[in-house]
Amino acid sequence: MRQKLIKRPFFNILNSVLATVFLLAAPAVLPALAKPVVKSFVISANSNRSRFTAELTDSVGYSATILPDPYRVVIEVPGTGFELPAGAGRKVEGLIAQVRYGKSAKGVPQIILDTTGPVLIEQSEAHPRKGKQLAQIVIDLVETTPEVFQAAYAIDNAQPLPPKAEGSPEVTASLPIIMPKKAITKLAHKPGGKLVVVIDPGHGGIDGGASSPRKVIEKDVVLAFALELRQALISNPRFDVRMTRDTDTFVSLKNRVKFARGQGASLFIAIHADTVRGQTARGTTLYTLSDTASDAESAALALKENKVDIIAGLDVGAQNEQVADILIDLVQRESKNHALLFSRKALDHLKGVTTMTGKPLRSAGFMVLKAPDVPSVLIELGYLSSIDDEKHLTSPVWRKKTADALAIAVERHFQDTVAAATP
Repeated sequence: MRQKLIKRPFFNILNSVLATVFLLAAPAVLPALAKPVVKSFVISANSNRSRFTAELTDSVGYSATILPDPYRVVIEVPGTGFELPAGAGRKVEGLIAQVRYGKSAKGVPQIILDTTGPVLIEQSEAHPRKGKQLAQIVIDLVETTPEVFQAAYAIDNAQPLPPKAEGSPEVTASLPIIMPKKAITKLAHKPGGKLVVVIDPGHGGIDGGASSPRKVIEKDVVLAFALELRQALISNPRFDVRMTRDTDTFVSLKNRVKFARGQGASLFIAIHADTVRGQTARGTTLYTLSDTASDAESAALALKENKVDIIAGLDVGAQNEQVADILIDLVQRESKNHALLFSRKALDHLKGVTTMTGKPLRSAGFMVLKAPDVPSVLIELGYLSSIDDEKHLTSPVWRKKTADALAIAVERHFQDTVAAATP
């Protein structure tokens, strides 16, 4: 529709323009950004597993928690609205008996999955919006027994394991139950709202680690880089940066993990440098935890690093397999997911300032990455067996620009994920 042109005196027009400029310059009167909205639910099932997918207009932080009496999964999506078609959630399948949504008594938007019996969250992950494809929250559920459900629920709520029911299978915990409440879905904060980042320079003291043909020692170069990274991170008031060591001292793998958990770390970054036969291999590699290494080289490297405690006269020994399989893995799944997201973010920023290996994202069973409730990444800065990498690792200029890039990756990672810690 064409609008009539109304003639106005020049000064009236000038006043209107000035008023418009003033409004644009005043942030308080700008319209608020539209909040994310849940648009649809998708449920699929296969054997004793079911997948629930919520599609949203934009990415949001969320938490997913199993609850008993009755068995259900509660997905909290703070700051989110619902615009769902009539009958959304009625078409259920597999382990999901009903889907409900709305606000809790505290006003927090929730999606509730009533289940047919006890279930565990095998995996949960968020996918950002890409083009016409909506953002997604994906929850994979797996059927379980009441006994295993109770053990998982006890860990999630920092409660002791319930008494064993008569005739139920034995579940023995050789590890203390000290998981923080809802550890698998919350990012750790210290009082004052700071995010705790723990930097772990590998080796130290009597354990020198790898060395180059020119006798450059791993423990020295990784400590120098870790101190540079700490300096880059502490300039951001959002972070409380801690180090497992800031001098040439030995710290066992077990105590490195214990330190990260004791600090309530939101992110654990282990810094290493490797050697291989020959001088052709070079570049930086990012490792996340995997029960099965992504390749033979990763497996061999993890085995070599995990022997450090024995070198120092402290044999960590085998952990209780039953507890590891049933309990710890429940918490690790979310930590692994956050670690993988960070490693991808780190790759995006590091590849612009340094050389990466041909396969820069890998997984291996490093013991130092096994804090079950702390997202953990191990960075192999380069190969001391490479002349070019050795020059980088001993260069203050390279250390600073690489540490600065990594610090930006940490900041951007938490910008994307910190909403998940909002109650």
